[in-house]
Parts: sequence; structure tokens; C-alpha cells
Amino acid sequence: MIDTVIIILLSYLLGSIPFALLVGKIGYGIDIRQHGSGNLGGTNTFRTLGKKAGFIVSAADVLKGTLAASLPLLLNADLHPLVAGIPAVIGHCYPVFAKFKGGKAVATSGGVLLFAEPLLFLLVLLTFFLSLYISKYVSLSSIMAGVGSVILSLLLADNITTYILIGFTLFLLYRHRQNIVRIAKKTEPKVKWI
Repeated sequence: MIDTVIIILLSYLLGSIPFALLVGKIGYGIDIRQHGSGNLGGTNTFRTLGKKAGFIVSAADVLKGTLAASLPLLLNADLHPLVAGIPAVIGHCYPVFAKFKGGKAVATSGGVLLFAEPLLFLLVLLTFFLSLYISKYVSLSSIMAGVGSVILSLLLADNITTYILIGFTLFLLYRHRQNIVRIAKKTEPKVKWI
């Protein structure tokens, strides 16, 4: 029991590390929360600070999810890696280190999946970029990746993985509710680099 509590706490703290804020302030002297969408995530970093910063932040957000999911293995605890990653996803969205205002946890969720189900992660990543190539909407592509993860898990993973991915996808839809409205109104920004 104590191992589970420690993992939950460490996972949340990992997820709470605001890499977009750190990269913006240390590398560019900019508080990214005051620019673009104000979100502490890769997409807003790409739009505000450019490709280099965007890739750094996205990679760091993926890796913190991967590290969180690996905690049961590192601490020799009997806990499903996806369960261990849930607090990191919550921490990214509601980070204790950034006044509980973070990003949308797409990259962090992906990082959790990367450790738990690497093949599934690669297929979901392919789904994301295929949708992005067609639609040019990062938000819609994130949603499609979430839905795709559930469908693919029915074929490639166990029931626990499917249930957790359903939860991740519903949370992702909730976090993207304003984007969905903007897509419907055709006011959502599109990417230009793909």
C-alpha cells in the first residue's frame, strides 16, 4: 500500500513539471502562459517559441509520462504502469508547480502508453500524424489519436488497458471541449508545417 501511495505522489510530481514554462523562461525569457493559448504544452510552445522549443517540450512531456509509468518497475511494486501514469497526466493538466494550470496532457498520456504498450503507442502516433496531415488541426488529431488508441487496444491489449485508455480519451475530450467548438465554427488554428 505504501508503495502505491509513493508512486502516485511521485507520478503526480513528475507530471507537474512545467517544461513549457521552464523552456520559455530559461531559454527565451518568456512566460508562455501569457502568449498564444496560455497552455503549458507542446502545441502552444510550437506556436509561440518555434519548432526547436516545441520539440524539446513535447519530448520532455512524453518522457515524464514514460518515467511515471515505469515507477512500479523501478520500485518493484505491483501496479499496472498505466495506472501509475494516471497521476502524471493529471499533474500535467493541473501542475502544483504552476498554479494548477497546465497543458492538455496529450504528450504525457502518449509517454505513459509508450512504456506500457510500445507497439500501441507507435500505431497511435501514426494515427495522430495521419490525421494531422489530412486535417491540419492538432486538437482534432489528438482526439483521433485518443479514439484510435481505444479501438486499437481492443485488438492488441488487455481489458485493463482498454478501460484506462477509454478514461484517458474521455478526459482528453473534456480538455479539448473548447477546441471542438472552434473546429465546428472553423476558427481553430491550423498548422502550416505539415
